[in-house]
Amino acid sequence: MSLARRCSRSPCGRPAVNTLTYVYADSTAVLGPLATYAEPHAYDLCALHSERLSAPRGWEVIRLQGDPRETGPSGDDLLALADAVREAARPAPVARVAPEDETGHESTRRGHLRVLTSD
Repeated sequence: MSLARRCSRSPCGRPAVNTLTYVYADSTAVLGPLATYAEPHAYDLCALHSERLSAPRGWEVIRLQGDPRETGPSGDDLLALADAVREAARPAPVARVAPEDETGHESTRRGHLRVLTSD
């Protein structure tokens, strides 16, 4: 069994290349690039039936052209994704609060060392 989508026209078995949807409120038929997944109220059409598509009198047909070479994400999309992954992998900056000394004031010591006096 093939997973490729076929033309919705009943006698046709050609591979689908476009998706047809209707906007009944606007009396418009919209023919665009093949949808990502099959919708129950949309029709997949082969190249031949896409060319021959006509609409009822008074209806408008809008043909949306897709780039046939664009089958996946663009180079810009991939760079944006890589930048987002790098950003998410960076460690979060640690907020440092200066510790207080015995008098309740902020200590001026650095790191983990401190000067001890002998009494």
